Amino acid sequence: MLLYYITDRKGFAGSAADQCTALLRRIAQAAGAGIDYIQLREKDLGPHELECLAHEAVRAVRDNSSTTRLLINTRADIALACDADGVHLPSGEVTASEIRTLWMECCHREPVIGVSAHSSADVREAAAQGADFTVLAPIFEKMQTDVKGIGLDALREACAAAVERGDVAASASGRFPVLALGGVNLTNARACFEAGAAGLAGIRLFQSADLLETVRQLREW
Repeated sequence: MLLYYITDRKGFAGSAADQCTALLRRIAQAAGAGIDYIQLREKDLGPHELECLAHEAVRAVRDNSSTTRLLINTRADIALACDADGVHLPSGEVTASEIRTLWMECCHREPVIGVSAHSSADVREAAAQGADFTVLAPIFEKMQTDVKGIGLDALREACAAAVERGDVAASASGRFPVLALGGVNLTNARACFEAGAAGLAGIRLFQSADLLETVRQLREW
């Protein structure tokens, strides 16, 4: 089971400085709790601000875990500059294969590359382009928005269509890992696993509740 925390510093109270402090504390807690991947997804920050925060986030992860991997949303250049573990890419833009080639040319170590997906076709494309996993969303309707979830049947179809993989990134079934995102909580998480998801991704799931208890309950499944 893969657990993927996606950050949102504005979900914390206080001033901008308070929010960054709270976010870094949460990142450290997530790493210590055994979250597999953390995506630094602060899209409103400028390049310099994001790079500064990314350096701090990398340090928070390294100080608390030897296994948690930190990914930077979209910005491979910043991920490389701060020695992050990889990047998370939007669907339909630059491909995982292009980023992997660039990354290897720059630092000669394999990155972790996640890719967003919204359909089975997106999942197959991400796998074909050499991503390590994909995040399919939104599975459930998001609270306080008019965004409709694609549903468990679409998740099941995407997981069934996932390309067979033989590398270490593959799930226990040998399929390309598909993580469920969007309205996922402790009540409906089991249904996502039963539909074939290799793991769960979320903001509120890991940021708004008791993190250790959330991870404990999910790991019990």
